[in-house]
Amino acid sequence: MGIVSLTGRLVCASQSEADAVVELLPAHMQLTRAEAGCLSFQVTPTGDPWIWEVAEQFATAEAFEAHQQRVRSSSWGQGTMGIKREYSIEGLQPGATS
Repeated sequence: MGIVSLTGRLVCASQSEADAVVELLPAHMQLTRAEAGCLSFQVTPTGDPWIWEVAEQFATAEAFEAHQQRVRSSSWGQGTMGIKREYSIEGLQPGATS
């Protein structure tokens, strides 16, 4: 399997969710970009202060899965758990991690 790409949006439902993104995002980006197999990772604000565009690429499905596992128990994962994610993932086989 080749590169795994995720694109989409984080969509906050309240100012407190948006505040959590602003607070936790810098460390999350730094940690993710340092992961083995991370080719690119961008989370960018949009014109709406409650929505961020997300684009990430990992070299392999294994690297993407390792990222997903790390995130689940991270400050980012815990602090943004309830925020709506509208993601599309390419490069994973059916039945692989979402």
